[in-house]
Amino acid sequence: MDLGECTKIHDLALRADYEIASKERDLFFELDAVDHLESFIADCDRRTELAKKRLAETQEEISAEVAAKAEKVHELNEEIGKLLAKAEQLGAEGNVDEAQKVLQEVEKVRTRKKDAEEEYRNSMPASSFQQQKLRVCEVCSAYLGLHDNDRRLADHFGGKLHLGFIQIREKLDQLKKTMVDKQEKRNQERLKRREEREKEERMKKRTRSRSREHRRSRSRDRRRRRSRSTSRDKRRSRSRSRERRRRHRSRSRSRSRGHRHSHERSSKHKSSRDRERSSRDRSRERDRRDGMNGRSDSRRAEDRDMGDL
Repeated sequence: MDLGECTKIHDLALRADYEIASKERDLFFELDAVDHLESFIADCDRRTELAKKRLAETQEEISAEVAAKAEKVHELNEEIGKLLAKAEQLGAEGNVDEAQKVLQEVEKVRTRKKDAEEEYRNSMPASSFQQQKLRVCEVCSAYLGLHDNDRRLADHFGGKLHLGFIQIREKLDQLKKTMVDKQEKRNQERLKRREEREKEERMKKRTRSRSREHRRSRSRDRRRRRSRSTSRDKRRSRSRSRERRRRHRSRSRSRSRGHRHSHERSSKHKSSRDRERSSRDRSRERDRRDGMNGRSDSRRAEDRDMGDL
């Protein structure tokens, strides 16, 4: 296509380094390659459509039946051209037996082509049949004639332009498939990482729930132990209080008995002391009266004596 020199560096060592590095991580050079190849394919498809429109304007109209027969002839011509190009390639590679088999297939296709041309000739007037019926190649947008000989067909289908566009289209499909596979792989890895994160989150939640449940169970156990200890303490305190009250009552009974006995003894002793005291007081009173009587007698005696005097 006369594109000139390629501006890229074509080095086998760099290519090998890239192939090794691309296995470890994605470098995304496939995206640039896809864009570059799609530009060629888009330009070729645009030229193909323009050529079809031009042929539709210049060539006379034919019926659908005749067009179908002509299309069949074109397909057989294309098949013959591809087989001849393949036979030449096998012969150049030294595979003579394979090339002979391909040539035998070419002869069979030629027979079918003659039958198709006969049907096409019978369906059209002689003047119209002699006109060159062109067709646009869907691969490289080149013109093909309905009455092209085998050499012309072989040159076209074995030519660099046609084979180059075949290689470009195959490479483009391969790159798109590779990109789709990588995208699916990245999606799977992303999904796997997400599942791992969700699994970790679930494990963390489960661990946190277990730890919370463990803390709750421990707190419940502590509360149970506390309640049990509290109940035991209460029972012990109640038993102690009952025991204290029992002891207090017993002591109070003993005290009351002792106090009653002591009170009785003290009352008895007090009464005896009171009787003794009263007896002593009475004796003293008698002694005092006796003394006073004696003194009065002595005084009367003294008075008599004084009177006598």
